[in-house]
Amino acid sequence: MAVLLPVAEAQHRLFALTAPVAEELCPLAEAAGRWASRDIAALRTQPAADLSSMDGYAIRFADLPGPWEVIGESAAGRGFAGEAGVGEAVHIFTGAPLPPGTDTILVQEEAARDGSRLTLAGEGPPRIGSSVRARGLDFAEGDALIRAGERLTPARLALAAIAGHAALPVRRKVRVALLSTGDELVPPGTPLGPDQIPETNRLLLAAMLAELPIELIDLGILPDRQDLLEAAFRSLDCDLLVTTGGASVGDHDLVRPALKAAGAAIDFWKVALRPGKPVMAGRLGGSAVLGLPGNPVSVFATTILFVRPLIAHLAGAADPLPRTRTVPLGEPLPATGARADYLRAELIDGRAHAATIQDSSMLRTLARATCLIVRPAGAPEAKTGDSAEILDIA
Repeated sequence: MAVLLPVAEAQHRLFALTAPVAEELCPLAEAAGRWASRDIAALRTQPAADLSSMDGYAIRFADLPGPWEVIGESAAGRGFAGEAGVGEAVHIFTGAPLPPGTDTILVQEEAARDGSRLTLAGEGPPRIGSSVRARGLDFAEGDALIRAGERLTPARLALAAIAGHAALPVRRKVRVALLSTGDELVPPGTPLGPDQIPETNRLLLAAMLAELPIELIDLGILPDRQDLLEAAFRSLDCDLLVTTGGASVGDHDLVRPALKAAGAAIDFWKVALRPGKPVMAGRLGGSAVLGLPGNPVSVFATTILFVRPLIAHLAGAADPLPRTRTVPLGEPLPATGARADYLRAELIDGRAHAATIQDSSMLRTLARATCLIVRPAGAPEAKTGDSAEILDIA
């Protein structure tokens, strides 16, 4: 009898199956959502000079309380060409460089000007360095800005751009092949025979993986025939194969024997979780393989726990696992058995309310859920208000 692996151990073994894919240099405009494959350092200092953070006048602090003679102006991209001497000021605009000889900004609202003569008009003089963004305030050339394994968020892409980069080192896109199995499955929208149902799992998977850096290979639907499955497995050209259905122990569950016949090495089969126990993982040639159950809710849960983290690992993520957070329960929950439960639930007024029926075929319940309540194996009965871990899913 196959040993039921704890979820965390299954995830660890899954990551050990394969290393991240090869590096490439990716233009910034195409790098959103990728993971940096190396540390990224600043190629320039930002700001490159002392800048004004307000409209006003650049002055010498030592010349206070004035008056000053305005001798020119400094604008962003068009700085003052000269140097300000004793008793001289330069009209300056936000983002403009401070002229040599000045060190403080007298903001527009605190100044009075009559022709070229400038005087104080506020309640008090500015402090030295007031309204000045000092050179290197954000970062200096050579500073480490993005660490290897960090995801390239919009803010990090903007940071890389202002640091002087046009392209960044990342892992290439992960080639992911999807295959559904089952004699009863037909494409959505197809007229149904008496024993047929619309196939949903590849659509579900593709949508759940859409924000990840992947190239999707759709292998379609195959019937429960070992020869056809073997042929498909022998012709693989991908980094990760994800199958749905046929992963259990019935006479028509042929994915595992077909994989073995095609030369796959199965690392583990069956995980201590509900829904999604019959998860299978291994390698076939140069491809990692994940065999998921056929029920769509099981596919959803195992994709969150295994498929997305494995793709993130292959794409170079330093922290590929989903993160939980703690909220109070909206009603009591029974003790768990030998498997961890991932319960579809809704967050209402900050409390997690589990759906009454948790059958793994019920997509309507999944569609209404905003989180999964994570109940560890062997957990005691929980009361209303007890803290529980959740995975946000909407």
